[in-house]
Amino acid sequence: MGKVYLVGAGPGDPELITVKGLRCIQEADVILYDRLVNKELLEHAKKGCDLIYCGKLPNYHFMKQETINSFLVKHAQKGKTVTRLKGGDPFVFGRGGEEAEALSKNRIAFEVIPGITSGIAAPAYAGIPVTHRNIASSYAIVTGHRKKGQEEELKWESLVNGIDTLAIYMGITNLPYICKQLIKHGKDKNTPVALVEWGSLEKQRTVTGTLDTIENIVRKEKIENPSMIIVGEVVRLRDELKWFEQLVEVEEPVKLTAVSGAL
Repeated sequence: MGKVYLVGAGPGDPELITVKGLRCIQEADVILYDRLVNKELLEHAKKGCDLIYCGKLPNYHFMKQETINSFLVKHAQKGKTVTRLKGGDPFVFGRGGEEAEALSKNRIAFEVIPGITSGIAAPAYAGIPVTHRNIASSYAIVTGHRKKGQEEELKWESLVNGIDTLAIYMGITNLPYICKQLIKHGKDKNTPVALVEWGSLEKQRTVTGTLDTIENIVRKEKIENPSMIIVGEVVRLRDELKWFEQLVEVEEPVKLTAVSGAL
């Protein structure tokens, strides 16, 4: 019987992979990877490793979750070392819990290798600290994607009254609804909002506005997925703390090969 590693690849910058996550890539016989995984990471797979694409687009799944689960089980039962490479963190809106359940039910050994989730990394690369001693002492990550036919799951009133900073995943399509609900349940319409597109990559773009204006700004600037929505007073710190855009302008990024070679 083989073993499966559920690995978080981080938000996009290949250098944000953990040392253990990189080792899982290097030692794998089979790698099942998602759409948002930086392809540079796959260059570290050993010769002969079987690379299987499991990408998902909004409203379109290249491979159903049940199929992914069965692939993990099938290859592990053949005695293979399997790395399931997922963008961000496996257990933060990554369906890693479902995959772990499938492995557990089939008595297959597995490990979870946490990754840096985009709800922290994207705002950090945009110069937005999700917490700040003088501004925000609470932080929540929520999904902005709603399944058709399901009752509303987000507790808007609790999010408005109990949380200082919101990091909203998969919310571009529902941005008008999200802003409307936050205002409806008591959030000031002038609350700052930022959207970070392709966070941590050279093509990262960030736009800011308020709950009242951000929808038009996003439409004008043609911001698309993948984007992280940040709501809260901490967004005001961006003008002072933005560092990544300036870094990209003056420096060539360090290549991961130099890092992995030192391990």
